[in-house]
Amino acid sequence: MTKQIFTLNEDSEFIPLDKFLKFMQLVNSGGEAHMVILDGLVKVNGVVELQKRKKLRVGDNVEFNGEYIVVEK
Repeated sequence: MTKQIFTLNEDSEFIPLDKFLKFMQLVNSGGEAHMVILDGLVKVNGVVELQKRKKLRVGDNVEFNGEYIVVEK
């Protein structure tokens, strides 16, 4: 599993999970992001996450497709 760091924009408190997956280029589109989330393929903080717009905040981590990404400020 590859570990990465995502730095949250200084002006933002959170990023929605679907936009995060797209921004990190883990999926090709928002529709694909919604599909992998609803299929239970994405974990947030070690738990399968089914909310497409789950707010990711500093300290959260995301696991998907062999990637492990930590949200930092």
